[in-house]
Amino acid sequence: MTVRIAAFNVENLFDRAKALNADTPGAHQAVLDAHAELNRLFEQATYDARTKRRMLALMAALELRPPRYAGPFALIRRIRGKLVHTPRGGEPEIVAGGRSDWVGWCELVTEAVDEIAMLNTARVIRDVGADILAVVEAESRPVLRRFHDLLLPKLGVAPAQGYRHIMLIDGNDERGIDVGLATREGFPIGLMRSNVDLRAPSGEPVFSRDCPEYVVTTPSGERIVVLPNHFKSKFAPGKDGQRRANDKRRLQAQTVADIYRRLRQEGHENVVVCGDLNDTPESDPLAPLLRDTDLKDVSEHKAFTEFEYRARTGGRGIGTYGNGRDDEKIDYILLSPALFARVTKGGIFRKGAWPGKKPRRWEVYPELTAPVHAASDHHAIWVDLDL
Repeated sequence: MTVRIAAFNVENLFDRAKALNADTPGAHQAVLDAHAELNRLFEQATYDARTKRRMLALMAALELRPPRYAGPFALIRRIRGKLVHTPRGGEPEIVAGGRSDWVGWCELVTEAVDEIAMLNTARVIRDVGADILAVVEAESRPVLRRFHDLLLPKLGVAPAQGYRHIMLIDGNDERGIDVGLATREGFPIGLMRSNVDLRAPSGEPVFSRDCPEYVVTTPSGERIVVLPNHFKSKFAPGKDGQRRANDKRRLQAQTVADIYRRLRQEGHENVVVCGDLNDTPESDPLAPLLRDTDLKDVSEHKAFTEFEYRARTGGRGIGTYGNGRDDEKIDYILLSPALFARVTKGGIFRKGAWPGKKPRRWEVYPELTAPVHAASDHHAIWVDLDL
């Protein structure tokens, strides 16, 4: 039988951190970095003078002003105790002496995803028609289930044609951009293993989200281990920020490669690593996974339909992000040799992505009339296997 596997970065289903919708990647990354650093400082047992100055600087950068200390992209959620005091006519000052003096955190402001964009996301999922679908940047399992149960029926998808099994394990990212898996009736998800607690030598989590391992059984009795992933973004301010991002992505690639080798040693012949790896095939950070293992990229298979598309468009072809150029290839389906040998077809589904205006680069849904209506900046990638 033919089994279709797909991966799609949906860029949130209902709600998305407002900072992620900033006009430029650098702008949103500055907000995300300030938010993360401020929360790290909040966890310190003692706040010395230097720490307090840094907290105030980060709060200013996030535009967290009295009396509510809520800005356009973030806010301080205070449960108990007092963190900051602003004297009449004076400047804010941190009055908490450490973590034990107050309970609270900095959280990102969210905003609703455009309704047409939500429906276009559902259209992509319906039309790709995967039996096993890896979903990237979903808020939570209940949200993924709600999206499935509410929106797919609006598009004529009967319950028997939808996804019987939906799983998402919360990862390390506080923004609600986790990775999950949805499978049809007859493709039960069995053994699950999270790698969310793996640590780098620095003590930081290896994975920005998680690299869960899902064992899926097909109707024919074949077992496939699926590893959805979402690696560290390439966008980081400054040379040091870029270097740290590259180092983190390389560590993630190396760790996934180690997990893959362990699975093979455990006897699993059918392994899929998929999702948004946030870098191009020739990049150094992805080398431990793409060049130092026997995993095969489905886009390199002769049955991958985008090779024809690339010839027609004079260079664009295997890109999975933005304009679809080859240098925008950041989403992957990587297959173990046993699965790569059983590929019958593969491709990229672009109908829910903004095609540009002059010229329009691909056919889109009639409802997609502006960039805000796009299902995602990413294009779904899929493969058919003879299993």
